[in-house]
Amino acid sequence: MNNVIYNQIRIFQSIAREGSISAAARKLEITPPSVSKALKLLEQHIGHPLFVRTTRRIELTDAGRQLLEQTLSAVESLENSLENIRGQQQAPSGLVRITLSRFAYLLILKPVMAAFCQRYPGIRLEVSVYDGTVHLVDERVDVGIRFGDILEGGVVARQLMKPFREGLYASAAYLKAFGTPTTPADLPQHQLIGYRFITAHRLLPLMLEHNGEQLTVDMPGQLISNDIDVMADGIRSGLGIGRLFEPVLQLQPDKERFLPVMEAFWKTYPPVYLYYAKSAGKTKRVKALIDFLLENRPGYS
Repeated sequence: MNNVIYNQIRIFQSIAREGSISAAARKLEITPPSVSKALKLLEQHIGHPLFVRTTRRIELTDAGRQLLEQTLSAVESLENSLENIRGQQQAPSGLVRITLSRFAYLLILKPVMAAFCQRYPGIRLEVSVYDGTVHLVDERVDVGIRFGDILEGGVVARQLMKPFREGLYASAAYLKAFGTPTTPADLPQHQLIGYRFITAHRLLPLMLEHNGEQLTVDMPGQLISNDIDVMADGIRSGLGIGRLFEPVLQLQPDKERFLPVMEAFWKTYPPVYLYYAKSAGKTKRVKALIDFLLENRPGYS
């Protein structure tokens, strides 16, 4: 494959990721006409249209989807190999993209982020705090952190934290006013501080465990949020019973004010994993972050 075709494929992949020619041009820092010309030449070379143009955006054709699937990993692997060879005698440098949830940021990245940046001044971190599932290869993300090790093909998972429980907590004022529930049957008479997945546009149901079985409990509530700090404030203020992961509770400066409720029914979550594409994990900049996070696992891991 000659350099012209290789460059055209890179531009094609950028259009597919960004969703438009103008967005791809901005990402690649070239002009839109240059992007359009490269796409047209690639389509002529292949003999098939790669996108269907609509009034709002362009969408991949069947041939475009096939080309994208068959070239993404190959181009990424080639770029990573070239980067490694160029940087063998140099300190790690470049952009590293990491995606993780709010709790993972608070527990894992936040405590060590400044130290990492000081150790590797040539590396730029792009941190995306996101509660949804991200496909690393498709989204061009280098590193992710989330529960569980069931991942897409070509991705490596390394454990960062052991399983831990999601606790139910309330304030002394709330329990004095409304009583202390002791069984799941008591909970519908109480207020739940709810959590909403913004990405999925749905409320996270209250899940409990009893004798190895999982229970779902419906509870009313006045406060709903997608943020751990807001939920903790709701518990402090006596607005209801709220959920916090046990390690997150330990971060609260007034953790003694959070009184555990129905501890025998708390749900245990699977281990937390660091995950990354095999090819990305071989680059110096990404490997530096991976090794640093593994070396600096949280104390309760």
